[in-house]
Amino acid sequence: MDLQLDNKLFLVGGATSGLGRAITAALISEGAQVIAVARTESKLKELQKTSGKIEIVVGNLSEELVLEKIQVQIGDRILTGAVINSGGPPAMPVLDTKLSDWDEAYKSVVRWKIALTQALLPKLLEQNYGRLLYIESVSVKQPVENLVLSNSMRLAIVGYVKTLSQEIGTSGVTLNILGPGYHATQRMENLFKKNSELKGVSEAEIRSTFAKQTATGRIGKPQDFASLAIWLLSPHSQYITGQTISVDGGLVKGAMG
Repeated sequence: MDLQLDNKLFLVGGATSGLGRAITAALISEGAQVIAVARTESKLKELQKTSGKIEIVVGNLSEELVLEKIQVQIGDRILTGAVINSGGPPAMPVLDTKLSDWDEAYKSVVRWKIALTQALLPKLLEQNYGRLLYIESVSVKQPVENLVLSNSMRLAIVGYVKTLSQEIGTSGVTLNILGPGYHATQRMENLFKKNSELKGVSEAEIRSTFAKQTATGRIGKPQDFASLAIWLLSPHSQYITGQTISVDGGLVKGAMG
């Protein structure tokens, strides 16, 4: 299928690792131009060497200055879409959390995504076209053990995206959420390590336990996730908005998963 992404401009957050990097690679393979955003300049420059179609912005997406740098980078060009993605809060059970952890989780999961959306939306509405794709977690459908901060805060983004999609539904701008399950990323490796420490068993055993929770019996590849992401970023997804879709190998057991 021709996804009609050739020479289209996209913004991708968290572009140097995990799911963000996989989405960036998939967009480039379709001929798109990508503004890649991440905190580490050396990793961004390494990524940029893989394609002449990658531009970079160094910084933390939660900082206002970085949002300004992104808007300058886009300039007067048509922005086709954005992948709103970044790492999540640390893994911990409920009883280990402090109020300061919740304050930081709001900043790292919720606040910057709303700020970035508000920064990009006027341009997309003026164009009468755009694709906003938020990368959250399968935890918005089914809580993940020892991830209470993520389980809770990411649901706020679901409510925000659903509400906004209803308000601007006729504009040509769509907003959707992908909820990744267990994929082979550093984020998952950190979770395996945390659970290994809490339960006193090997990381290999934890990894096997997580894989067995899925219907497919395996941990997903980032490329599995990216294949759906780039379709949702394409014109083919014009009748899908306000949706939260799990990409989880059948991890969620509920009928609405």
